[in-house]
Amino acid sequence: MSGTPELREVSGNKASPEAALSRLAELAQELGSDYAFEEAKGLAERLAEGRFYSACIGQFKRGKSMLLNALLEDRILPTGVVPITTVPTVVRYGRSRTARVRFEGGTWTGIAPEELAQYVSEEHNPENAKGVNGVEVFCPSALLADGMCFVDTPGLGSVFAGNTAATRAFVPHIDAAIIVVGADPPTAGEELTLVEQVGKQVRDLVVILNKADRVSEAERKAAKEFTKRVLEKRLRRGVNTIYEVSALERVEHRGPERDWGKLATALTTLVREAGRSLVQAAGERGLRRLSEELLTIIDEEKDALIRPIEESEHRTENLRRTISEAERSLRELEYLFMAEQRGLSDLFLEQRKQFLAETMPQAKGEFAAELKRLPRRFGPKFRCDSMRVGQEIAERHVLPWLEAEQGRAEQEYRAIAARFVKSANDFLGRLSESGVRELERMPHALDAEKGFRVRSRFTFEELLHVSLPASPLRYMADVFLGAVGASSAIERDAQEFLDYLVDMNSTRVQSDVVNRVQESRRQLEVEIRKLLHEVRRIAESAVEHARKTKAEGAAAVEAALARLDAIRAEVCGLQASVFVGDSADEA
Repeated sequence: MSGTPELREVSGNKASPEAALSRLAELAQELGSDYAFEEAKGLAERLAEGRFYSACIGQFKRGKSMLLNALLEDRILPTGVVPITTVPTVVRYGRSRTARVRFEGGTWTGIAPEELAQYVSEEHNPENAKGVNGVEVFCPSALLADGMCFVDTPGLGSVFAGNTAATRAFVPHIDAAIIVVGADPPTAGEELTLVEQVGKQVRDLVVILNKADRVSEAERKAAKEFTKRVLEKRLRRGVNTIYEVSALERVEHRGPERDWGKLATALTTLVREAGRSLVQAAGERGLRRLSEELLTIIDEEKDALIRPIEESEHRTENLRRTISEAERSLRELEYLFMAEQRGLSDLFLEQRKQFLAETMPQAKGEFAAELKRLPRRFGPKFRCDSMRVGQEIAERHVLPWLEAEQGRAEQEYRAIAARFVKSANDFLGRLSESGVRELERMPHALDAEKGFRVRSRFTFEELLHVSLPASPLRYMADVFLGAVGASSAIERDAQEFLDYLVDMNSTRVQSDVVNRVQESRRQLEVEIRKLLHEVRRIAESAVEHARKTKAEGAAAVEAALARLDAIRAEVCGLQASVFVGDSADEA
Protein backbone atom coordinates (compact mmCIF):
# COMPACT_ATOMS: atom_id res chain seq x y z
CA MET A 1 0.00 0.00 0.00
CA SER A 2 2.99 2.32 -0.34
CA GLY A 3 1.94 3.63 -3.74
CA THR A 4 3.28 3.38 -7.25
CA PRO A 5 7.02 3.86 -7.97
CA GLU A 6 6.31 7.16 -9.64
CA LEU A 7 4.67 8.51 -6.50
CA ARG A 8 7.38 7.22 -4.19
CA GLU A 9 10.03 8.96 -6.29
CA VAL A 10 8.40 12.38 -5.90
CA SER A 11 8.43 12.32 -2.09
CA GLY A 12 8.64 15.93 -0.96
CA ASN A 13 7.96 17.24 -4.48
CA LYS A 14 4.81 17.95 -6.42
CA ALA A 15 3.60 14.71 -8.04
CA SER A 16 2.08 14.16 -11.45
CA PRO A 17 -1.73 14.52 -11.24
CA GLU A 18 -2.26 11.74 -13.80
CA ALA A 19 -0.11 9.32 -11.77
CA ALA A 20 -2.05 10.24 -8.63
CA LEU A 21 -5.38 9.82 -10.43
CA SER A 22 -4.36 6.44 -11.84
CA ARG A 23 -3.52 5.22 -8.37
CA LEU A 24 -6.70 6.76 -6.98
CA ALA A 25 -8.69 4.80 -9.59
CA GLU A 26 -7.08 1.58 -8.35
CA LEU A 27 -7.95 2.43 -4.75
CA ALA A 28 -11.53 3.32 -5.73
CA GLN A 29 -11.88 -0.04 -7.45
CA GLU A 30 -10.50 -1.76 -4.36
CA LEU A 31 -13.09 0.06 -2.24
CA GLY A 32 -15.90 -0.87 -4.64
CA SER A 33 -16.72 2.68 -5.76
CA ASP A 34 -17.50 2.30 -9.46
CA TYR A 35 -18.28 6.00 -9.85
CA ALA A 36 -14.95 7.17 -8.40
CA PHE A 37 -13.09 4.48 -10.34
CA GLU A 38 -14.56 5.47 -13.72
CA GLU A 39 -14.09 9.20 -13.17
CA ALA A 40 -10.52 8.89 -11.86
CA LYS A 41 -9.60 6.52 -14.68
CA GLY A 42 -11.12 8.81 -17.32
CA LEU A 43 -9.38 11.88 -15.92
CA ALA A 44 -6.05 10.09 -15.74
CA GLU A 45 -6.36 9.02 -19.37
CA ARG A 46 -7.30 12.54 -20.41
CA LEU A 47 -4.28 14.01 -18.60
CA ALA A 48 -1.93 11.37 -19.96
CA GLU A 49 -3.09 12.11 -23.52
CA GLY A 50 -3.24 15.88 -22.93
CA ARG A 51 -6.78 16.11 -24.30
CA PHE A 52 -8.85 19.27 -24.02
CA TYR A 53 -12.15 20.29 -25.61
CA SER A 54 -12.48 23.13 -28.13
CA ALA A 55 -16.21 23.46 -28.71
CA CYS A 56 -17.57 24.96 -31.93
CA ILE A 57 -20.60 27.08 -31.01
CA GLY A 58 -22.98 29.47 -32.77
CA GLN A 59 -26.39 29.87 -34.40
CA PHE A 60 -27.78 27.05 -36.52
CA LYS A 61 -26.72 27.16 -40.18
CA ARG A 62 -23.49 29.05 -39.44
CA GLY A 63 -21.61 26.18 -41.09
CA LYS A 64 -20.00 24.79 -37.94
CA SER A 65 -19.85 21.18 -39.13
CA MET A 66 -18.48 22.27 -42.52
CA LEU A 67 -15.87 24.43 -40.77
CA LEU A 68 -14.66 21.48 -38.68
CA ASN A 69 -14.53 19.29 -41.78
CA ALA A 70 -12.35 21.92 -43.47
CA LEU A 71 -10.03 22.12 -40.45
CA LEU A 72 -9.81 18.32 -40.36
CA GLU A 73 -9.33 18.18 -44.16
CA ASP A 74 -11.92 15.41 -44.15
CA ARG A 75 -15.68 15.51 -44.79
CA ILE A 76 -16.30 13.21 -41.84
CA LEU A 77 -19.07 15.19 -40.06
CA PRO A 78 -22.56 15.26 -41.62
CA THR A 79 -23.62 18.55 -43.24
CA GLY A 80 -26.79 19.58 -45.03
CA VAL A 81 -29.42 22.18 -45.86
CA VAL A 82 -31.58 21.68 -42.75
CA PRO A 83 -30.27 21.91 -39.15
CA ILE A 84 -28.06 18.83 -38.85
CA THR A 85 -26.31 18.32 -35.49
CA THR A 86 -28.67 17.17 -32.73
CA VAL A 87 -26.17 15.94 -30.08
CA PRO A 88 -22.64 17.19 -29.28
CA THR A 89 -20.05 15.19 -31.25
CA VAL A 90 -16.45 14.95 -29.99
CA VAL A 91 -13.77 14.63 -32.68
CA ARG A 92 -10.50 13.14 -31.35
CA TYR A 93 -7.21 12.13 -32.87
CA GLY A 94 -7.00 8.58 -34.16
CA ARG A 95 -4.70 6.69 -36.49
CA SER A 96 -7.66 5.87 -38.74
CA ARG A 97 -11.18 7.15 -39.42
CA THR A 98 -13.50 5.48 -36.90
CA ALA A 99 -16.50 6.44 -34.78
CA ARG A 100 -18.43 5.17 -31.79
CA VAL A 101 -21.73 5.93 -30.09
CA ARG A 102 -23.07 5.44 -26.58
CA PHE A 103 -26.72 5.35 -25.54
CA GLU A 104 -28.08 6.29 -22.11
CA GLY A 105 -27.07 3.61 -19.63
CA GLY A 106 -25.02 1.71 -22.21
CA THR A 107 -21.41 1.24 -23.30
CA TRP A 108 -19.56 2.46 -26.39
CA THR A 109 -20.47 0.76 -29.67
CA GLY A 110 -18.34 1.13 -32.79
CA ILE A 111 -19.98 2.46 -35.97
CA ALA A 112 -18.76 3.41 -39.43
CA PRO A 113 -18.14 7.16 -39.86
CA GLU A 114 -20.60 7.07 -42.76
CA GLU A 115 -23.33 6.12 -40.27
CA LEU A 116 -22.88 9.23 -38.06
CA ALA A 117 -25.93 10.97 -39.51
CA GLN A 118 -28.13 8.17 -38.15
CA TYR A 119 -27.25 9.27 -34.61
CA VAL A 120 -26.37 12.99 -34.74
CA SER A 121 -28.63 14.47 -37.42
CA GLU A 122 -32.04 16.03 -36.93
CA GLU A 123 -33.42 14.07 -39.88
CA HIS A 124 -32.59 10.62 -38.48
CA ASN A 125 -32.53 11.39 -34.74
CA PRO A 126 -34.96 14.28 -34.18
CA GLU A 127 -34.26 16.06 -30.88
CA ASN A 128 -32.20 13.00 -29.87
CA ALA A 129 -35.20 10.67 -29.74
CA LYS A 130 -32.79 7.69 -29.80
CA GLY A 131 -31.30 8.67 -26.44
CA VAL A 132 -27.72 9.11 -27.60
CA ASN A 133 -25.55 10.52 -24.78
CA GLY A 134 -22.14 10.31 -26.42
CA VAL A 135 -20.65 10.35 -29.92
CA GLU A 136 -16.91 10.27 -30.63
CA VAL A 137 -15.19 10.46 -33.98
CA PHE A 138 -11.53 9.56 -34.46
CA CYS A 139 -9.64 11.27 -37.26
CA PRO A 140 -5.92 11.23 -38.28
CA SER A 141 -5.71 15.03 -38.37
CA ALA A 142 -2.39 16.69 -37.54
CA LEU A 143 -4.32 19.50 -35.84
CA LEU A 144 -5.62 17.03 -33.23
CA ALA A 145 -2.40 15.05 -32.78
CA ASP A 146 -1.29 17.01 -29.70
CA GLY A 147 -4.46 16.69 -27.64
CA MET A 148 -7.05 19.18 -28.91
CA CYS A 149 -10.51 17.69 -29.41
CA PHE A 150 -13.15 19.47 -31.48
CA VAL A 151 -16.76 19.40 -30.31
CA ASP A 152 -19.45 19.91 -32.95
CA THR A 153 -22.45 21.31 -31.05
CA PRO A 154 -26.10 21.66 -32.12
CA GLY A 155 -26.86 25.14 -33.40
CA LEU A 156 -28.78 27.66 -31.34
CA GLY A 157 -32.04 29.23 -32.41
CA SER A 158 -33.42 26.48 -34.64
CA VAL A 159 -37.01 25.29 -34.27
CA PHE A 160 -35.74 22.29 -32.31
CA ALA A 161 -35.51 23.47 -28.70
CA GLY A 162 -33.88 20.24 -27.55
CA ASN A 163 -30.82 20.96 -29.68
CA THR A 164 -30.16 24.27 -27.94
CA ALA A 165 -30.55 22.55 -24.56
CA ALA A 166 -27.98 19.90 -25.54
CA THR A 167 -25.44 22.59 -26.39
CA ARG A 168 -26.01 24.44 -23.12
CA ALA A 169 -25.64 21.20 -21.15
CA PHE A 170 -22.17 20.66 -22.67
CA VAL A 171 -20.88 24.09 -21.57
CA PRO A 172 -19.31 22.87 -18.26
CA HIS A 173 -17.03 20.53 -20.22
CA ILE A 174 -15.66 23.23 -22.55
CA ASP A 175 -11.98 24.18 -22.15
CA ALA A 176 -11.78 26.55 -25.16
CA ALA A 177 -14.32 27.77 -27.71
CA ILE A 178 -14.48 28.35 -31.45
CA ILE A 179 -17.23 30.93 -31.99
CA VAL A 180 -18.67 30.85 -35.50
CA VAL A 181 -20.54 33.96 -36.62
CA GLY A 182 -21.86 35.21 -39.97
CA ALA A 183 -22.47 38.43 -41.84
CA ASP A 184 -26.11 37.64 -42.62
CA PRO A 185 -27.94 37.37 -40.29
CA PRO A 186 -25.83 39.24 -37.71
CA THR A 187 -24.93 37.90 -34.28
CA ALA A 188 -28.14 37.22 -32.34
CA GLY A 189 -29.05 37.64 -28.67
CA GLU A 190 -29.28 33.93 -27.81
CA GLU A 191 -25.92 33.36 -29.47
CA LEU A 192 -24.33 36.12 -27.43
CA THR A 193 -25.86 34.85 -24.20
CA LEU A 194 -24.14 31.48 -24.75
CA VAL A 195 -20.87 33.17 -25.68
CA GLU A 196 -21.05 35.17 -22.45
CA GLN A 197 -21.71 31.99 -20.47
CA VAL A 198 -18.75 30.24 -22.09
CA GLY A 199 -16.56 33.35 -21.75
CA LYS A 200 -17.01 33.33 -17.97
CA GLN A 201 -15.64 29.79 -17.86
CA VAL A 202 -12.84 29.79 -20.45
CA ARG A 203 -10.12 32.24 -21.37
CA ASP A 204 -9.36 31.09 -24.91
CA LEU A 205 -11.91 32.09 -27.58
CA VAL A 206 -11.33 31.91 -31.33
CA VAL A 207 -13.87 33.98 -33.31
CA ILE A 208 -14.54 33.07 -36.96
CA LEU A 209 -16.62 34.91 -39.57
CA ASN A 210 -17.65 32.03 -41.83
CA LYS A 211 -19.26 32.11 -45.29
CA ALA A 212 -17.15 35.12 -46.24
CA ASP A 213 -17.67 34.25 -49.91
CA ARG A 214 -21.39 35.06 -49.73
CA VAL A 215 -21.15 38.77 -48.93
CA SER A 216 -19.32 41.79 -50.29
CA GLU A 217 -16.15 43.22 -48.78
CA ALA A 218 -18.13 46.14 -47.33
CA GLU A 219 -20.65 43.75 -45.74
CA ARG A 220 -17.84 41.61 -44.27
CA LYS A 221 -16.19 44.69 -42.80
CA ALA A 222 -19.46 45.89 -41.28
CA ALA A 223 -20.20 42.42 -39.88
CA LYS A 224 -16.74 42.15 -38.29
CA GLU A 225 -16.99 45.58 -36.69
CA PHE A 226 -20.47 44.82 -35.35
CA THR A 227 -19.43 41.39 -34.04
CA LYS A 228 -16.31 42.78 -32.37
CA ARG A 229 -18.29 45.56 -30.72
CA VAL A 230 -21.07 43.39 -29.30
CA LEU A 231 -18.74 40.58 -28.21
CA GLU A 232 -16.46 42.96 -26.34
CA LYS A 233 -19.45 44.59 -24.67
CA ARG A 234 -20.87 41.22 -23.63
CA LEU A 235 -17.57 39.62 -22.58
CA ARG A 236 -16.15 42.79 -21.02
CA ARG A 237 -12.77 42.10 -22.60
CA GLY A 238 -11.05 42.66 -25.91
CA VAL A 239 -11.49 40.53 -29.02
CA ASN A 240 -8.22 40.84 -30.91
CA THR A 241 -8.92 38.96 -34.13
CA ILE A 242 -11.93 37.79 -36.11
CA TYR A 243 -10.89 35.36 -38.86
CA GLU A 244 -12.65 35.69 -42.24
CA VAL A 245 -12.99 32.28 -43.91
CA SER A 246 -15.18 30.25 -46.20
CA ALA A 247 -15.29 26.65 -45.00
CA LEU A 248 -17.11 25.57 -48.16
CA GLU A 249 -14.37 27.03 -50.37
CA ARG A 250 -11.71 25.21 -48.36
CA VAL A 251 -13.53 21.88 -48.52
CA GLU A 252 -14.02 22.29 -52.28
CA HIS A 253 -10.42 23.50 -52.78
CA ARG A 254 -11.33 26.74 -54.49
CA GLY A 255 -11.38 30.48 -53.87
CA PRO A 256 -8.91 32.68 -51.97
CA GLU A 257 -7.34 31.50 -48.73
CA ARG A 258 -8.55 34.59 -46.83
CA ASP A 259 -7.58 34.17 -43.13
CA TRP A 260 -7.34 30.39 -43.21
CA GLY A 261 -3.59 30.26 -42.59
CA LYS A 262 -3.90 32.68 -39.66
CA LEU A 263 -6.72 30.56 -38.19
CA ALA A 264 -4.65 27.36 -38.40
CA THR A 265 -1.75 29.14 -36.70
CA ALA A 266 -4.03 30.42 -33.92
CA LEU A 267 -5.34 26.91 -33.20
CA THR A 268 -1.83 25.44 -33.23
CA THR A 269 -0.71 28.15 -30.80
CA LEU A 270 -3.69 27.38 -28.56
CA VAL A 271 -2.61 23.74 -28.33
CA ARG A 272 1.01 24.62 -27.64
CA GLU A 273 0.48 27.39 -25.08
CA ALA A 274 -2.76 26.58 -23.26
CA GLY A 275 -3.83 23.00 -23.81
CA ARG A 276 -1.80 21.27 -21.14
CA SER A 277 -2.56 23.79 -18.41
CA LEU A 278 -6.31 23.46 -19.04
CA VAL A 279 -6.19 19.70 -18.67
CA GLN A 280 -3.93 19.84 -15.61
CA ALA A 281 -6.35 22.16 -13.82
CA ALA A 282 -9.24 19.77 -14.53
CA GLY A 283 -7.20 16.87 -13.17
CA GLU A 284 -6.30 18.63 -9.93
CA ARG A 285 -9.92 19.58 -9.30
CA GLY A 286 -10.95 15.99 -9.87
CA LEU A 287 -8.28 14.65 -7.54
CA ARG A 288 -9.47 16.86 -4.69
CA ARG A 289 -13.08 15.84 -5.14
CA LEU A 290 -12.46 12.11 -5.58
CA SER A 291 -10.04 11.92 -2.65
CA GLU A 292 -12.71 13.31 -0.33
CA GLU A 293 -15.18 10.77 -1.70
CA LEU A 294 -12.82 7.88 -0.92
CA LEU A 295 -12.00 9.17 2.57
CA THR A 296 -15.72 9.25 3.38
CA ILE A 297 -16.12 5.66 2.17
CA ILE A 298 -13.13 4.51 4.22
CA ASP A 299 -14.45 6.08 7.43
CA GLU A 300 -17.88 4.48 6.93
CA GLU A 301 -16.30 1.06 6.28
CA LYS A 302 -14.19 1.29 9.44
CA ASP A 303 -17.11 2.37 11.64
CA ALA A 304 -19.27 -0.48 10.35
CA LEU A 305 -16.52 -3.01 11.20
CA ILE A 306 -16.03 -1.67 14.73
CA ARG A 307 -19.63 -1.50 15.97
CA PRO A 308 -22.00 -4.51 16.33
CA ILE A 309 -23.72 -5.48 13.08
CA GLU A 310 -27.17 -5.17 14.68
CA GLU A 311 -26.40 -1.56 15.60
CA SER A 312 -25.21 -0.85 12.06
CA GLU A 313 -28.36 -2.35 10.57
CA HIS A 314 -30.52 -0.31 12.95
CA ARG A 315 -28.62 2.88 12.05
CA THR A 316 -28.94 2.16 8.35
CA GLU A 317 -32.68 1.65 8.63
CA ASN A 318 -32.95 4.88 10.61
CA LEU A 319 -30.87 6.58 7.91
CA ARG A 320 -33.19 5.38 5.15
CA ARG A 321 -36.26 6.58 7.03
CA THR A 322 -34.71 9.96 7.85
CA ILE A 323 -33.60 10.58 4.27
CA SER A 324 -37.03 9.65 2.90
CA GLU A 325 -38.62 12.17 5.24
CA ALA A 326 -35.99 14.73 4.33
CA GLU A 327 -36.72 14.41 0.63
CA ARG A 328 -40.38 15.06 1.27
CA SER A 329 -39.43 18.08 3.38
CA LEU A 330 -37.56 19.62 0.47
CA ARG A 331 -40.95 20.93 -0.66
CA GLU A 332 -40.67 23.50 2.14
CA LEU A 333 -37.69 25.02 0.36
CA GLU A 334 -39.55 24.95 -2.94
CA TYR A 335 -42.51 26.84 -1.46
CA LEU A 336 -40.14 29.35 0.13
CA PHE A 337 -38.44 30.09 -3.14
CA MET A 338 -41.72 30.30 -5.04
CA ALA A 339 -42.90 32.96 -2.60
CA GLU A 340 -39.61 34.86 -2.98
CA GLN A 341 -39.97 34.65 -6.73
CA ARG A 342 -43.49 36.05 -6.74
CA GLY A 343 -42.51 38.92 -4.47
CA LEU A 344 -39.52 39.80 -6.60
CA SER A 345 -41.55 39.60 -9.79
CA ASP A 346 -44.18 41.97 -8.40
CA LEU A 347 -41.51 44.42 -7.24
CA PHE A 348 -39.85 44.69 -10.63
CA LEU A 349 -43.14 44.82 -12.49
CA GLU A 350 -44.15 47.94 -10.56
CA GLN A 351 -40.74 49.52 -11.09
CA ARG A 352 -40.93 48.84 -14.80
CA LYS A 353 -44.40 50.38 -15.10
CA GLN A 354 -43.15 53.51 -13.38
CA PHE A 355 -40.11 53.68 -15.67
CA LEU A 356 -42.19 53.36 -18.86
CA ALA A 357 -44.69 55.96 -17.70
CA GLU A 358 -41.90 58.47 -17.07
CA THR A 359 -39.65 57.62 -20.02
CA MET A 360 -41.77 56.92 -23.08
CA PRO A 361 -43.24 60.45 -23.53
CA GLN A 362 -39.77 61.99 -23.28
CA ALA A 363 -38.20 59.43 -25.62
CA LYS A 364 -40.93 59.92 -28.22
CA GLY A 365 -40.48 63.67 -28.09
CA GLU A 366 -36.73 63.36 -28.67
CA PHE A 367 -37.32 60.88 -31.47
CA ALA A 368 -39.76 63.16 -33.31
CA ALA A 369 -37.34 66.09 -33.03
CA GLU A 370 -34.39 64.12 -34.39
CA LEU A 371 -36.42 62.65 -37.26
CA LYS A 372 -37.16 66.15 -38.51
CA ARG A 373 -33.45 66.73 -39.05
CA LEU A 374 -32.91 63.57 -41.15
CA PRO A 375 -32.82 63.83 -45.00
CA ARG A 376 -35.69 61.86 -46.60
CA ARG A 377 -35.03 61.91 -50.31
CA PHE A 378 -33.65 58.36 -50.46
CA GLY A 379 -36.11 56.11 -48.60
CA PRO A 380 -33.81 53.14 -47.74
CA LYS A 381 -31.23 55.46 -46.17
CA PHE A 382 -33.94 57.30 -44.24
CA ARG A 383 -35.18 53.96 -42.88
CA CYS A 384 -31.67 52.98 -41.81
CA ASP A 385 -30.99 56.38 -40.21
CA SER A 386 -34.33 56.46 -38.39
CA MET A 387 -33.79 52.97 -37.00
CA ARG A 388 -30.33 54.04 -35.82
CA VAL A 389 -31.79 57.11 -34.12
CA GLY A 390 -34.41 54.94 -32.41
CA GLN A 391 -31.71 52.63 -31.05
CA GLU A 392 -29.56 55.53 -29.83
CA ILE A 393 -32.51 57.12 -27.99
CA ALA A 394 -33.49 53.79 -26.47
CA GLU A 395 -29.93 53.28 -25.26
CA ARG A 396 -29.80 56.79 -23.77
CA HIS A 397 -32.90 56.12 -21.67
CA VAL A 398 -32.84 52.39 -20.97
CA LEU A 399 -29.18 51.76 -20.14
CA PRO A 400 -28.92 54.34 -17.32
CA TRP A 401 -32.11 52.92 -15.83
CA LEU A 402 -30.68 49.41 -16.07
CA GLU A 403 -27.57 50.57 -14.24
CA ALA A 404 -29.67 52.01 -11.43
CA GLU A 405 -31.91 48.94 -11.29
CA GLN A 406 -28.91 46.65 -11.26
CA GLY A 407 -27.86 47.95 -7.85
CA ARG A 408 -31.36 47.50 -6.43
CA ALA A 409 -31.71 44.08 -8.03
CA GLU A 410 -28.37 42.97 -6.65
CA GLN A 411 -29.48 43.92 -3.14
CA GLU A 412 -32.74 41.99 -3.51
CA TYR A 413 -30.97 39.00 -4.97
CA ARG A 414 -28.35 38.89 -2.21
CA ALA A 415 -31.12 38.97 0.39
CA ILE A 416 -32.89 36.06 -1.29
CA ALA A 417 -29.63 34.10 -1.57
CA ALA A 418 -28.86 34.61 2.11
CA ARG A 419 -32.36 33.57 3.21
CA PHE A 420 -32.44 30.53 0.95
CA VAL A 421 -29.02 29.23 1.94
CA LYS A 422 -29.86 29.79 5.61
CA SER A 423 -33.09 27.81 5.19
CA ALA A 424 -31.23 25.01 3.40
CA ASN A 425 -28.57 24.83 6.10
CA ASP A 426 -31.24 24.90 8.83
CA PHE A 427 -32.91 22.01 7.00
CA LEU A 428 -29.64 20.03 6.93
CA GLY A 429 -28.98 20.97 10.55
CA ARG A 430 -32.25 19.36 11.59
CA LEU A 431 -31.19 16.18 9.81
CA SER A 432 -27.90 16.14 11.72
CA GLU A 433 -29.84 16.13 14.99
CA SER A 434 -31.85 13.07 13.99
CA GLY A 435 -29.46 10.70 15.77
CA VAL A 436 -27.89 9.41 12.56
CA ARG A 437 -24.15 10.10 12.79
CA GLU A 438 -23.68 9.78 9.03
CA LEU A 439 -25.61 13.03 8.65
CA GLU A 440 -23.58 15.02 11.16
CA ARG A 441 -21.36 16.45 8.41
CA MET A 442 -24.33 17.81 6.49
CA PRO A 443 -24.75 21.22 8.20
CA HIS A 444 -21.38 22.13 6.67
CA ALA A 445 -22.32 20.97 3.18
CA LEU A 446 -23.76 24.30 2.05
CA ASP A 447 -22.52 27.84 2.22
CA ALA A 448 -23.18 31.03 0.26
CA GLU A 449 -20.73 30.04 -2.45
CA LYS A 450 -20.95 26.27 -2.56
CA GLY A 451 -24.63 25.85 -1.78
CA PHE A 452 -26.09 28.65 -3.86
CA ARG A 453 -24.79 27.47 -7.21
CA VAL A 454 -25.81 30.60 -9.12
CA ARG A 455 -23.63 33.37 -7.79
CA SER A 456 -24.97 36.76 -6.81
CA ARG A 457 -23.96 38.54 -10.02
CA PHE A 458 -27.08 40.11 -11.43
CA THR A 459 -26.60 41.12 -15.07
CA PHE A 460 -28.83 42.47 -17.80
CA GLU A 461 -29.07 41.58 -21.44
CA GLU A 462 -27.37 44.22 -23.56
CA LEU A 463 -29.23 46.21 -26.19
CA LEU A 464 -28.55 44.02 -29.21
CA HIS A 465 -31.57 44.19 -31.50
CA VAL A 466 -30.56 44.90 -35.09
CA SER A 467 -33.13 45.19 -37.87
CA LEU A 468 -32.54 42.66 -40.63
CA PRO A 469 -31.76 43.86 -44.15
CA ALA A 470 -34.89 44.89 -46.04
CA SER A 471 -36.32 42.54 -48.64
CA PRO A 472 -36.07 43.62 -52.33
CA LEU A 473 -39.79 44.51 -52.29
CA ARG A 474 -39.40 46.57 -49.11
CA TYR A 475 -36.34 48.25 -50.58
CA MET A 476 -38.19 49.28 -53.74
CA ALA A 477 -41.13 50.55 -51.68
CA ASP A 478 -38.77 52.68 -49.61
CA VAL A 479 -37.21 54.09 -52.76
CA PHE A 480 -40.67 55.07 -54.03
CA LEU A 481 -41.73 56.60 -50.69
CA GLY A 482 -38.57 58.67 -50.57
CA ALA A 483 -38.99 59.84 -54.16
CA VAL A 484 -42.56 61.07 -53.62
CA GLY A 485 -41.86 62.49 -50.17
CA ALA A 486 -44.26 60.09 -48.41
CA SER A 487 -42.05 58.88 -45.57
CA SER A 488 -44.72 58.56 -42.87
CA ALA A 489 -44.78 54.74 -43.22
CA ILE A 490 -41.05 54.62 -42.49
CA GLU A 491 -41.56 56.94 -39.51
CA ARG A 492 -44.23 54.63 -38.09
CA ASP A 493 -41.93 51.62 -38.45
CA ALA A 494 -39.12 53.49 -36.74
CA GLN A 495 -41.43 54.59 -33.90
CA GLU A 496 -42.52 50.97 -33.41
CA PHE A 497 -38.85 49.99 -33.38
CA LEU A 498 -38.14 52.50 -30.61
CA ASP A 499 -41.14 51.30 -28.59
CA TYR A 500 -40.00 47.71 -29.02
CA LEU A 501 -36.46 48.41 -27.87
CA VAL A 502 -37.52 50.22 -24.72
CA ASP A 503 -40.21 47.68 -23.85
CA MET A 504 -38.07 44.61 -24.61
CA ASN A 505 -35.05 45.71 -22.62
CA SER A 506 -37.04 46.91 -19.63
CA THR A 507 -38.78 43.52 -19.32
CA ARG A 508 -35.38 41.85 -18.99
CA VAL A 509 -34.95 43.38 -15.56
CA GLN A 510 -37.78 41.22 -14.29
CA SER A 511 -37.19 38.06 -16.32
CA ASP A 512 -33.45 37.84 -15.65
CA VAL A 513 -33.88 37.96 -11.88
CA VAL A 514 -36.75 35.49 -11.85
CA ASN A 515 -34.84 33.05 -14.09
CA ARG A 516 -31.81 33.24 -11.82
CA VAL A 517 -33.92 32.52 -8.75
CA GLN A 518 -35.52 29.51 -10.44
CA GLU A 519 -32.18 28.13 -11.56
CA SER A 520 -30.69 28.56 -8.09
CA ARG A 521 -33.56 26.68 -6.48
CA ARG A 522 -33.31 23.77 -8.92
CA GLN A 523 -29.55 23.45 -8.60
CA LEU A 524 -29.52 23.58 -4.83
CA GLU A 525 -32.29 20.98 -4.56
CA VAL A 526 -30.32 18.69 -6.87
CA GLU A 527 -27.20 19.13 -4.72
CA ILE A 528 -29.10 18.27 -1.53
CA ARG A 529 -30.69 15.16 -3.06
CA LYS A 530 -27.37 13.96 -4.47
CA LEU A 531 -25.79 14.38 -1.04
CA LEU A 532 -28.59 12.44 0.65
CA HIS A 533 -28.44 9.59 -1.84
CA GLU A 534 -24.66 9.32 -1.63
CA VAL A 535 -24.71 9.21 2.19
CA ARG A 536 -27.25 6.38 2.07
CA ARG A 537 -25.35 4.44 -0.60
CA ILE A 538 -22.05 4.62 1.29
CA ALA A 539 -23.66 3.58 4.60
CA GLU A 540 -25.55 0.60 3.10
CA SER A 541 -22.45 -0.61 1.27
CA ALA A 542 -20.37 -0.36 4.44
CA VAL A 543 -22.87 -2.48 6.41
CA GLU A 544 -22.94 -5.15 3.70
CA HIS A 545 -19.13 -5.38 3.62
CA ALA A 546 -18.97 -5.50 7.44
CA ARG A 547 -21.49 -8.33 7.57
CA LYS A 548 -19.44 -10.48 5.17
CA THR A 549 -16.13 -9.72 6.89
CA LYS A 550 -17.41 -10.43 10.41
CA ALA A 551 -18.77 -13.75 9.22
CA GLU A 552 -15.16 -14.74 8.48
CA GLY A 553 -13.98 -14.09 12.05
CA ALA A 554 -11.97 -11.63 14.17
CA ALA A 555 -8.77 -12.08 12.17
CA ALA A 556 -10.58 -11.01 9.01
CA VAL A 557 -11.93 -7.92 10.75
CA GLU A 558 -8.45 -6.92 11.99
CA ALA A 559 -7.01 -7.43 8.50
CA ALA A 560 -9.80 -5.32 6.96
CA LEU A 561 -9.21 -2.49 9.45
CA ALA A 562 -5.47 -2.53 8.76
CA ARG A 563 -6.17 -2.46 5.01
CA LEU A 564 -8.52 0.54 5.37
CA ASP A 565 -5.96 2.42 7.47
CA ALA A 566 -3.32 1.81 4.81
CA ILE A 567 -5.62 2.99 2.01
CA ARG A 568 -6.56 6.09 3.99
CA ALA A 569 -2.91 6.96 4.54
CA GLU A 570 -2.20 6.52 0.85
CA VAL A 571 -5.14 8.69 -0.26
CA CYS A 572 -3.94 11.45 2.07
CA GLY A 573 -0.44 10.96 0.69
CA LEU A 574 -1.67 11.33 -2.87
CA GLN A 575 -3.34 14.63 -2.00
CA ALA A 576 -0.20 15.91 -0.27
CA SER A 577 2.12 14.83 -3.09
CA VAL A 578 0.11 16.63 -5.76
CA PHE A 579 -0.67 19.81 -3.84
CA VAL A 580 2.62 20.24 -2.00
CA GLY A 581 3.49 23.92 -2.09
CA ASP A 582 -0.11 25.01 -2.59
CA SER A 583 -1.64 27.37 -0.08
CA ALA A 584 -4.06 25.92 2.42
CA ASP A 585 -7.07 27.59 0.85
CA GLU A 586 -6.09 26.31 -2.60
CA ALA A 587 -5.73 22.75 -1.35
